[in-house]
Amino acid sequence: MSFTTEELAVMDSIIARYPKSRSAIMPLLHYVQSIDGYVTPRGIETIAEKLNLATAEVTAVSTFYTQYKSEPVGEYHVGICTNTLCAVMGGDAIYESVCDRLGIKKDQTTPDGKISLERIECNAACDYAPVVMVNWEFYDNQTPASVNELIDGVRAGNPPAPTRGPKELRTWKQNSAVLAGLSDGLAEEGVQAGAASLLGLNIAKAQGSK
Repeated sequence: MSFTTEELAVMDSIIARYPKSRSAIMPLLHYVQSIDGYVTPRGIETIAEKLNLATAEVTAVSTFYTQYKSEPVGEYHVGICTNTLCAVMGGDAIYESVCDRLGIKKDQTTPDGKISLERIECNAACDYAPVVMVNWEFYDNQTPASVNELIDGVRAGNPPAPTRGPKELRTWKQNSAVLAGLSDGLAEEGVQAGAASLLGLNIAKAQGSK
């Protein structure tokens, strides 16, 4: 099945942003995920055709970056950081707790398709360790108990708001569209940079640095 006329038009608008069309590979892959839920063969073929590339070139990009998935993930994709700092602060315990609660391991999805799980090397938020991300939204300073509450909220259809970012947790497909560069109108919602991230800057300002 091919993409709709409207979806193809959005792809064209994404490509038009760039002086060189090849630069649109990554946002186009996110856009495919916003429609299909993962990078599908039809997505690869359509992107390759529109950018005048071999399918192998598009596939090479989609398999290099871990944000692109070659198989369906859950409506809510949970990524638990277990890199050094998060692990020391409790990331491993959080991961084991979530596995037990959901009955799945990394790179698996619950039978209802609601939640999938990924063990992440780094969420680039060490100042808030241990950190969990859901559909790439931050949940900071987590514990096994708080993450279990998060999981229960997702299952009940009422997930808590991210620690930073929008006031409402959006689905995997919705956030994939944002990563493709399509505005959801929520960029100004919530905390953008928290106190821990700004601590060094604020100390420098207090000491008269510019």
